[in-house]
Amino acid sequence: MITDTHTHLYSSQFDEDQAATIQRAKEAGVSRFFIPAIDSSYTERMIKLEKDYPDEVFLMMGLHPTSVKENYLEELAHVKEWIDKKDFYAIGEIGIDLYWDKTLLTQQQEAFRTQIKWAKEKKLPIVIHCRDAFNEIFEVLETEKGDDLRGIFHCFTGTLEQAKTAISYNMKLGIGGVATFKNGKIDKFLNEIDLKYIVLETDAPYLAPTPYRGKRNESAYITNVVDKLVNIYGLSFNEIAEITTQNSKDVFGV
Repeated sequence: MITDTHTHLYSSQFDEDQAATIQRAKEAGVSRFFIPAIDSSYTERMIKLEKDYPDEVFLMMGLHPTSVKENYLEELAHVKEWIDKKDFYAIGEIGIDLYWDKTLLTQQQEAFRTQIKWAKEKKLPIVIHCRDAFNEIFEVLETEKGDDLRGIFHCFTGTLEQAKTAISYNMKLGIGGVATFKNGKIDKFLNEIDLKYIVLETDAPYLAPTPYRGKRNESAYITNVVDKLVNIYGLSFNEIAEITTQNSKDVFGV
């Protein structure tokens, strides 16, 4: 059993073949799909996905940092409304993204910190989105660290030192297609990170692994990531699948 801890199956890129995409993933051994939120415009699609696949789909709720705009307080209220009336498996994806826009850093920090506090209140893990913002993310985590903080550093692309720092805050590292890229860099040091800190993800439809790089990603392609970890860790395919799925269970509690 393989777990995809991060896939946007509700994306419009899957409108034409969502059912077939999920079936291909199942045939590849993927039986659990954890679905991150972005903003209120996707909530209905997420809820429908869960209704259509109640045994395979596990939803998160949160406000993505690139959706932190002038109306971010309204968006945060939407998140709070939903987590108060429905069970979710994580608060995510949340964090800081300074790649596209640095002008709303203060608002992104506020949204990130607010949602971490909600996660603690609900005893839920967080799923972190970080782009060009490791220092800013770590600054927030440093003030929020504790036994009640846990989660996943989604799409980890940092250095070995940053990986160790993330783990020190009780985070697993979400490893996906980037690990298969020639210039991905993380494959050069992953063997120095104990596999107990690794979970698998695709971030589909984004970041397809080699040999599909540049094409639409999907959960079935996660087997290419497993193959890469087989080479890095010297373990069997089944061992990688089993250990990383158990790691996901440790995070999400399911």
